[in-house]
This record gives sequence, C-alpha cells and structure tokens, in this order.
Amino acid sequence: MQSVLECVGTEQAMDTSMGIVRPGGAVGRVGVPHYEAIKGAQQMFYRNVIVAGGPAPTRGYIDELLPDVMEGRIDPGRVFDQTVELGDVPEGYRAMNDREALKVLIRP
Repeated sequence: MQSVLECVGTEQAMDTSMGIVRPGGAVGRVGVPHYEAIKGAQQMFYRNVIVAGGPAPTRGYIDELLPDVMEGRIDPGRVFDQTVELGDVPEGYRAMNDREALKVLIRP
C-alpha cells in the first residue's frame, strides 16, 4: 500500500496526489483546501484508494512543540521559506497566496 500526503496545496496538487497513488493506497489531506470539491474522488473509489483528511490539529501540539521550535531544539526544516514579524502577518499571507512563499514563520 502506498500513501500520499497532500498538505494544503492547490487543486492541481490534489490531482497529482491522486494520480500517483497506487490502487489500494491512500491520499491524506492536511489543512484547509483552496478549492471546494475533490473532482477525482469518485474515481478513487473504483481503485480502492482512501481519500481522507481534515484541518491540521495544530492546537493539540502547540503547547508542547512551540517552545522547542522557538528555542532551537526542533528545526522545522525547509518548510518555512520566509519569516515575518507579528505586525507583518498580512504580508506573509499575501506572499503565500501569491505563491511567493510556501510557509511563513511569524516571529513575535
């Protein structure tokens, strides 16, 4: 069984995920999608592919993990490709919306 994880991408990213998963596999979605419906989900049924997911449960982990990230014990990796100050959050969202940034790290 092959699993594919699609993390808050575009409709095209979801189409790609469903295109590369093997029959009997699973496509997991994390986050809120940028589109209304999964057009190819019915086709996945006939390939015995599970398509499931939901919003990322960040509130459940933030108290435990955020201090480790902020103090450098955990490196969130290359996911964050832009950093903004708290007052520049709208600019960070604009950069992600315009696909100039993948994920923006907000510094207090």
